[in-house]
Amino acid sequence: MIGRSRRSRSKAAAPQGGRRSADPSRRPGPRRSPGRRAPVPWGPGTLAGQVLLLQVIVVLVLVAAAATALVLQGRYDGENDARKRSLAAAEAFAHAPGTALAFKAPDPTKLLQTPVMQAQAGAGIDFISVIDVHGVRLADTQPRLIGTKATDVSRAIAGETFTDTFRGKPADAVRAVVPVMDASRRVVGVVTAGIQVVNLGHLLDQQVPMVLGSAALALALATAGTALVSRRLRRQTHGLGPAEMTRMYEHHDAVLHAVREGVLIVGADGRLLLANDEARRLLDLPADADQRHVTQLGLAPELTRVLVAGEVVSDEVCPAGDRLLAVNTRRTAPYADAPGLVASFRDTTELRALSGRAEVARERLTLLYEAGVRIGTTLDVRRTADELAQVAVDRLADVVTVELLEAVLHGEEPTGAMHRMRRTALRGSRNPLQPVGDLIRFVVADTPMVAALRRGKAVRVPDLRAAEDWRAQDPQGARQVLAAGIHSLIAVPLRARGVVLGMVNFWRGAGSPRFEEEDVAVAEELGARAAVAIDNARRYSREHAMAVTLQRSLLPRDLPEQDALEVAWRYRPAQSGVGGDWFDVIPLPGFRTALVVGDVVGHGLHAAVTMGRLRTAVLNFSSLDLPPDELLGHLDEMVARLDTPAEGAGGEGSLVTGATCLYVIYDPVGGHCTFSRAGHVTPAVVDPVGRVVFPDLPLSPPLGVGGHPFETGELVLPEGSRLVLFTDGLVEDRRRDIDEGLAMLATAVAHPDQTPEDTCRALMETMLPEHPSDDVALLVARTRLLDPSRVAVWDVPFDVSAVSRVRTRVSRRLSEWELEESAFATELILSELLTNAIRYGAPPVRVRILLGSTLVCEVSDGSNTSPRLRRAATTDEGGRGLFLVSQFADRWGTRYVANGKVIWAEQSLGGARQPDASMLLDQMAW
Repeated sequence: MIGRSRRSRSKAAAPQGGRRSADPSRRPGPRRSPGRRAPVPWGPGTLAGQVLLLQVIVVLVLVAAAATALVLQGRYDGENDARKRSLAAAEAFAHAPGTALAFKAPDPTKLLQTPVMQAQAGAGIDFISVIDVHGVRLADTQPRLIGTKATDVSRAIAGETFTDTFRGKPADAVRAVVPVMDASRRVVGVVTAGIQVVNLGHLLDQQVPMVLGSAALALALATAGTALVSRRLRRQTHGLGPAEMTRMYEHHDAVLHAVREGVLIVGADGRLLLANDEARRLLDLPADADQRHVTQLGLAPELTRVLVAGEVVSDEVCPAGDRLLAVNTRRTAPYADAPGLVASFRDTTELRALSGRAEVARERLTLLYEAGVRIGTTLDVRRTADELAQVAVDRLADVVTVELLEAVLHGEEPTGAMHRMRRTALRGSRNPLQPVGDLIRFVVADTPMVAALRRGKAVRVPDLRAAEDWRAQDPQGARQVLAAGIHSLIAVPLRARGVVLGMVNFWRGAGSPRFEEEDVAVAEELGARAAVAIDNARRYSREHAMAVTLQRSLLPRDLPEQDALEVAWRYRPAQSGVGGDWFDVIPLPGFRTALVVGDVVGHGLHAAVTMGRLRTAVLNFSSLDLPPDELLGHLDEMVARLDTPAEGAGGEGSLVTGATCLYVIYDPVGGHCTFSRAGHVTPAVVDPVGRVVFPDLPLSPPLGVGGHPFETGELVLPEGSRLVLFTDGLVEDRRRDIDEGLAMLATAVAHPDQTPEDTCRALMETMLPEHPSDDVALLVARTRLLDPSRVAVWDVPFDVSAVSRVRTRVSRRLSEWELEESAFATELILSELLTNAIRYGAPPVRVRILLGSTLVCEVSDGSNTSPRLRRAATTDEGGRGLFLVSQFADRWGTRYVANGKVIWAEQSLGGARQPDASMLLDQMAW
């Protein structure tokens, strides 16, 4: 009964007034105009006829789609079967015992042609072709193709078996390509087998009659079923057309729902049968109110009593929530088949204006509450200003603009120059105002903005058309604003700690009332809350800028020149602030290079300063040319000493504990790489073909823990390998764990043709969001090897007489390298170092000469005693050897190895260094 009117067929007397006919023979049904012919029951004008036509069309479309799907499935099955048959034939021929041996015969074609023809006939396929590693056909079922070039078999020559649909000459075909391998698993040829595409159609031709017959049968059955459904529908609709039925229900809905009076129909059992829109609004009925008992609708007790009693009442006032309703009830009998009750309601609330004011006050309180939650969610000045505009627009004003002083935007202390501000935020659908980024100047002294800044309080302008000073400041802009319908303004200065930071302006346009005095208090409260948030963001921006400047100054600006590695790097600070991630590249003697990556836990100035101290310490320790484990040991002791004063001061200082470090030394002579790490994540190693591994290196505790020795791990890297050193911020994030991050990193760097710069770019784009939560340091180095022809090594007998022989060999090697101008200085340096090693050292003694961008001479022995440079007295017979070395070499030094020490001296190419003659003569005066 819901949504449809019914007329009673009762024989009771008509009500007074003669509105109801007394003829009981009248039956309910649609009324037609006189002279209008009834529609044909199955004609296109009836609902049943249209439904029948539509369903037949749908069935035709579905049957056609099913037939098409079957045809496509048949084609797919044919191609799939062809692939399997071709692959089986190709693999059988390629793996046959004599196939691989035939490629080594003087005339492979003679041995392969006959088996090819037999295999093609036995397998039931169209062709088999045998191809050598150069792509030339050696045998084919079409002899005319022997000797021609085959295409698209490079993958099989590389060792891959595959099937595909070949498009080209001699014919389109579904083929399988299988490599032929000899006993050593080396590809010696390729076998292709396949079926031509034109021969796949016979399977489809066999299926088409069956498909068409099934489609015709399905169409017939579906049409018959549709006809039965439409016949039933024709009986129920009495042959009416859609337009007539739609018009009948539209009239019913128009009468029921368009009236501004609530209507309820309640059945004899007390269940709700029908409720119009107005009744649902006035009574606040739930969406599923239909067929529920009136006692379950949540109505007021008095109203529920009236509906349950079923009595006839007129204009009885009942409360319903915050409304007072006038209720009228009537019984449905004798106007309906079933007994029930009809109730109508009118809203007679007389306190609407007062409730409206209460609603406005509630909205204002809600606005202020939301402002406290939504303004200042980030420590960004511009974002905070935009949040203020976003909260106020459409709730307090139609357009909101925020202007801030330039100093505030840069994080500096606000100055007294308040006549120049930068527009920072603009919100609103109608905004003919100056856009974000424009400079706003206040040149007229009595404008609302200037008055608000001078007084430090909000200024309200109810009617902008009457504000002559505001119009005089920018006549053209004022005309555009007024033309857009903006008519009212509240200007509020943004003040924090007694200092003006900027201004917020609230504008109202056409369709909104003027600002009232009550709105000023809300606007000032919004401005006060936003000013505090903006000032906090400004101070944070200043501290963040200071920390970034400090950290940038502590990180390396340019990487040093060295011959061992091709290096690229990236550093990305965290969104929340500056952190303690750092890196470094340090050239070492003997063309070796040290790579360092570290991470100090935490953010801010303390982390940046700690990072600088650790980096400086690593630079100092590396100058001693220590092994990685010893260097980390010294660094650990230094961190422990730095922590000691902080603990003694009662915990007022911040501890350094939590820093991690990875120290790597790479030697281009042989590609030897030594690692040591203190709590740091394992680096990635990418070999020249793109394979990525994370080597299992010894892991020691973070720096500052103490009590644990540091260990080293060693790798030998081929030339062209890439070392990827990074901090945990690159692979670990709130959205993923470290294992997932390492997998993503391996995928991003697994490309053999990537340069270090390409690798850095790919990792930054793939791994990091726009605003990372942790800072990231990334260092990528590609290895180089020193040419073996530029390395000379001699084992020296532990005898002083061997010095001259070694000197002669070195001189001969320098002549081969065309470095005759460096021969004298090199021989002198070598003589002094080698004589010292034999006299004061221990066997074994070895000499190594390295030629790169400089010339390096190294003498190693088994003693740990290190010589030192001193000034010999006039009466001393010795002690001048290392002085001579220091005069003729650009640099010299000592490093300790596992079984002794190495004394090295480095000379620049292009001529020997000229020593200080006066000092040299002074030392030689004895």
